[in-house]
Order: sequence, then structure tokens, then C-alpha cells
Amino acid sequence: MEKFTTLTGVAAPMDLINIDTDMVIPKQYLTTIERTGLGRGLFHEMRYNKDGSDNPDFVLNKPAYKNASILVAGDNFGCGSSREHAPWALLDYGIKCVISTSFADIFYNNCFKNGILPIRLPREDVEKLLEDAERGANATITIDLETQTITGPDGGEIKFELDEFKKHCLFNGLDDVGLTMEKEDKIAGYEDSRKASEPWLFG
Repeated sequence: MEKFTTLTGVAAPMDLINIDTDMVIPKQYLTTIERTGLGRGLFHEMRYNKDGSDNPDFVLNKPAYKNASILVAGDNFGCGSSREHAPWALLDYGIKCVISTSFADIFYNNCFKNGILPIRLPREDVEKLLEDAERGANATITIDLETQTITGPDGGEIKFELDEFKKHCLFNGLDDVGLTMEKEDKIAGYEDSRKASEPWLFG
């Protein structure tokens, strides 16, 4: 998993409440277990017209936000079914951070396991960032995971809270497999001792 240290990018405003995982990536894209290629289906129902053309009113289709890497959203982002395809689709599109007042627990935890930083903030801070995001591509936001700060286009800083273990994993690019492989020497030592003491188990 790619490390998350700092991120400077355009923030797209999506001030909608209860954006569920089916809105993030609808069910027709769930037949794959590949993590790549899902970006094309991100926010499918809002992003495309019925004929498949781009909906010009959708925020990510507007020129200023086509390369957005940060999403500033309304309350309760990622609710609904517990599909890991949702963070896969966000990351494949290029969204590496989602900021909201609240997240569904499963989506929140899935983000960390896939290299996305979800940031919970009080409503007044989210509203300030939404105002900043409305400026489009001319106003970028910088997120520093080590110092847990968000720096707005005018230089103002917002601090955010984060569980230390989740921060450690994201900062070092450790998903569940990566965490296990940190104990590779101990695992190998245990297997060697079992082979020596109970060789019949290993043929």
C-alpha cells in the first residue's frame, strides 16, 4: 500500500448528506475483485446522463475539479452496504482524502486499509473547507498526516484528530498484509521450531 505523508491538491465540494456506498460505486461494478478500473464508475448515477454522456452539473465533471484528490462532503459519508469497492473506486479515480463530519464505521476503516485518509471534523471546519473548495482549481489544500493539519489556500490551519495506530499504518503504507509481514521473522522462526519438534505435520 502506498504511504500517505502529505497531500496537496484540489478539493472538490460535495455538500450532500448520507452519500452511501451505492452512490459511490453502484452494484453493477461489484462483479470484479480487481482494484483498478473502478474509477470510471465512481458516482456513476450522478456523474453520467442516461445516454452515458458526462453530466456537466456534477462537481467532478467541472473543469476545475477533474483532477481533484480531496473530497469535502456532507454528514455520514460512506453509509449503506459494506462494500470495499467504494474506497477502491475513490482511490482509482485519484481521491486520496475524504473530509466529513462523520463516516460509516466500516467505510471509515476500509479507507485506512486502502491508503485513503478519512478526516472527521466539526461542522464549522467542514463549512470553511467547503467555502475554500468552491474556489476551484485556484485554491489548493495541503494535508500533513504527521502534524495532523490541514492548511487552506489562505494559510489558515485546521487540526484533526486521528487514532495513533491508524495513523501509523497509513503513514507507513501498512495494510493488513503489511502488518503481518512486519512479523515475518517471528513467523518463520515459529514455523522452523514446529518443523523441528513435530516434523510429521509437514510431510
